Amino acid sequence: MKIVIIGGTGLIGTKLASKLRQKGHEVIAASPCTGVNTITGEGLDRALSGAAIVVDVANSPSFEDRAVLKFFETSGRNLLAAEAAASVRHHVALSVVGVDRLSESGYFRAKLVQESLIKASKISYTILRATQFFEFVGGIVDSSADGQIVRLSPALFQPVASDDVAAALADVTLGVPVNGIVELAGPEPFTLDDFARQYLTATKDPRKVVADIHARYFGAELDDRSLTPGQNPRLGAVRFEDWLAGLRQ
Repeated sequence: MKIVIIGGTGLIGTKLASKLRQKGHEVIAASPCTGVNTITGEGLDRALSGAAIVVDVANSPSFEDRAVLKFFETSGRNLLAAEAAASVRHHVALSVVGVDRLSESGYFRAKLVQESLIKASKISYTILRATQFFEFVGGIVDSSADGQIVRLSPALFQPVASDDVAAALADVTLGVPVNGIVELAGPEPFTLDDFARQYLTATKDPRKVVADIHARYFGAELDDRSLTPGQNPRLGAVRFEDWLAGLRQ
């Protein structure tokens, strides 16, 4: 079966492509660097020709409010139109847990627009909403740092390893479209500030994390429901302490 992964050369796309190829599928890793651009449309029809499934894990190169909205709107419309023309049977998209609760964030608003386009199309779909990846912790710390002080919300969240995201995506990609949302979270909750504190300790980074209930995450203030999944999410298997141990090796 031919499966096209939009954003197929990135962190998740690369892992997903490997898993699907191991199961014997023909996988096209589509991205601008492989000649497929969902913004301009370059190479899109050719890549989707004969595809049964399309998985969209592409991300905006800019998180500025207007730029990220334009990216997900333009990419989403172009991709879904090309899928309809190619008679794609299943559209799978990676989104974010809490996307419908953080309207203060331009990034989350843009992802919600992407989800709305998918739901409004006539293509069967599955949206996998995942919590924040372990791999994002360094970026979270750096974006919240002011010199040697890192200010982060003490709100709860339940981060997940990118390997678990790829595994869950592989499952839903090869499964029956749910025409709805599946949530994925890590095996255990943390407060955002403690998550960063453990990372800095493990990497011997001297910066100090300060809990601040008003600290913003992608432009939004958080509470304990902002980034946590609903009832009965899928859970990843990799624990944060084991992921951190891998960094030390």
